[in-house]
Amino acid sequence: MTNKIYEYKADKDWYLAQFGDGFGPMFQRFEPKDEDRGDSFWNDYISLREALRNQMLLPDLFVARISSFAKLVSFVIGLVNERENREVQLLNRSGALLLVEKDQLLFVHLPEGGVLTNSFFGGELKETLLIATRNEGKTREFRAIFEKLGYKVENLNDYPDLPEVAETGTTFEENARLKAETISQLTGKMVLADDSGLQVDILGGLPGVWSARFAGTDATDDENNAKLLHELAMVFEQKDRAAHFHTTLVVASPDRESLVVEADWPGYIAFQPKGDNGFGYDPLFLVGETGHTSAELSLEEKNKQSHRALAVAKLVEEFPRWQSKQS
Repeated sequence: MTNKIYEYKADKDWYLAQFGDGFGPMFQRFEPKDEDRGDSFWNDYISLREALRNQMLLPDLFVARISSFAKLVSFVIGLVNERENREVQLLNRSGALLLVEKDQLLFVHLPEGGVLTNSFFGGELKETLLIATRNEGKTREFRAIFEKLGYKVENLNDYPDLPEVAETGTTFEENARLKAETISQLTGKMVLADDSGLQVDILGGLPGVWSARFAGTDATDDENNAKLLHELAMVFEQKDRAAHFHTTLVVASPDRESLVVEADWPGYIAFQPKGDNGFGYDPLFLVGETGHTSAELSLEEKNKQSHRALAVAKLVEEFPRWQSKQS
């Protein structure tokens, strides 16, 4: 039984299509002046078939005349929709052709020379990631990591009218969720919140979720460090001053289940502060067995090994899968 042959014919376009064992990879030009363009269109169609081979069956083509790749794709997609009862749409965005089905992007064809990013994306190219903190030190660490991944990083200082979110949770995850999910709903943006803290073994995990207010609600970093040294004043052996920094990261976006990752950074508590970098308990936190505090590391060194860096590494691994899930 011979498969049905479909035809499109106009002044500058004439092509035939057949599903199954049809014409095969044939492309015939009747206009020598268009030979280079003909080759380009045919190579584009082969790329289209290759990209969509696991999603739909595209027909074999015999092309006699062609003026526009968009016309050819429109003809082909019309056949596919009719044959497979699909709802694939062809969209033109700033000269780029997009195949979309039920809000899922299937294929993008860029014209020779590409397209302008501002016109294609309709504004800012980089997606904004709002860090749920007013702490510029913490923001610098996240910015150094996420700007390399292509994100524009903002923090709550860019949104002075947003209310403070009370950290009423008793775990790191509860507090991070409260901040990320509340601010995401208020702004409509993708929000990253962390709840981080220092946990000292001999103190039963304190200061933990109270790390930022260990010495009181409005305590400074110096006051918190002094409080910690006071609590450990009778612990004379370094091995008994084991501790670790913990981070839980939560990424929230409206109408989507939040992404949660966590990581630890082991070390010890020093007998006196050392170093001028970092913030919080960094001057007291001895990194592993190195004998150096976190405050003696450069930002680049810290971002290769810290609790946040380890948590972000997990986040980067999970993030594409999280983004691809239906909301």
